[in-house]
Amino acid sequence: MKILVPCKRVPDPDQKLRLNADGTDIDAAALTYILNPFDAIAVEEALRIRETAQPDAEIIAVSIAPAEGEADLRTALAMGADRALLIEHNGPLDPWNVARLLVAVIERESPGLVLMGKQAVDDDANQTGQFLAAQLGWPQATFASEIEFVDNGLRVHRETDLGIEVIRTTLPAVVTADLRLNEPRYASLPSILKAKKKTIDHTTAAELGITLEPRVRLLDMELINSQRNCVKVNSATELLEKLRETEVVN
Repeated sequence: MKILVPCKRVPDPDQKLRLNADGTDIDAAALTYILNPFDAIAVEEALRIRETAQPDAEIIAVSIAPAEGEADLRTALAMGADRALLIEHNGPLDPWNVARLLVAVIERESPGLVLMGKQAVDDDANQTGQFLAAQLGWPQATFASEIEFVDNGLRVHRETDLGIEVIRTTLPAVVTADLRLNEPRYASLPSILKAKKKTIDHTTAAELGITLEPRVRLLDMELINSQRNCVKVNSATELLEKLRETEVVN
């Protein structure tokens, strides 16, 4: 069984961000990048599936990124992925087209399971997994907090606003990982050194036979101002007046 894990390259959320000159995107000049944390959870879960339920599973990490995206794929390899594929692409790409590229890879690799993060921490779109399942015509289980192999299929616990939902699905399927699915392991130094020597396959949208057709364009972006002003009040009456001034209450 093959398990395909899409791995997105995202800006490190702990760094200070600034906008580009026209305010339409983050200034990428001084950014550092990491493997999307939700995708790291997906890699970890694929490894656990191989360790417990599918000992012959082959784990394939796939990323759509510039050539520098190799670094994040090597993170997945160091964790324990068997192979890695980089689809070279510069610039933004909406979730629909990401899914189209992944479909082309899936048609070549024929995995039994696609396991990916529920969203990326850069845009929080939470759309790629759903688009991918729709384009493939596969069942999907999103927001997974527990995955179990049962009767040639999966039992998945889903985290929803109303509580935990338990569903059964056949394979092949698309599963998106939620935050509480697991805690990703740290790669050992020997594994990191070994991953640096591994060959990463490269391809492009053209080689996959995909003509990208952007459907979404980012028009504007604004950084959140985290500055807060603290005002001390001496009575409930004064507090009520302040709340009325700011139109919190009428």
